[in-house]
Amino acid sequence: MEIRLTPYDHPDAIKLTEQVQLEYVERYGDPDATPMDPADFDRPRGAFLVGYLDGDPVATGGWRAQDASPEGFSDGDAELKRMYVVSRARGRGFARRILAGLEEDAAAAGRSRMVLETGALQPEAIALYLSCGYDHITKFGHYRDYPDSVCLGKALP
Repeated sequence: MEIRLTPYDHPDAIKLTEQVQLEYVERYGDPDATPMDPADFDRPRGAFLVGYLDGDPVATGGWRAQDASPEGFSDGDAELKRMYVVSRARGRGFARRILAGLEEDAAAAGRSRMVLETGALQPEAIALYLSCGYDHITKFGHYRDYPDSVCLGKALP
């Protein structure tokens, strides 16, 4: 898989983010309503990656800078968003590679912690993050008051 830094509003990124939203609808009944702005993923306060297999976009993920706020973020946070691998490409380590690239990029940008919010109906995502050194943290963000919300974090080097 070739990983490319890609704007959040690039057609390939849009295609994959639309697919992940469909996955949320299947699992939860609704798409993710977290406010998103393509500019949130512009350097130096964010990045968005797309993974290509034989020229076809198959994996995605991004981070955006967050600082202390009423939503529960802390200064120096990098919020992970839109991690996704198309079903036909799963089980090949692509999500792990995207995640590692995002962690490295956020650390290079001076961020001190990667945080994410997922849901209890995504056990494979939770297992991935826990296996990569993430721990449960105080809930934050748009879904912090939802009982099925799972928030994880990891200190960046």
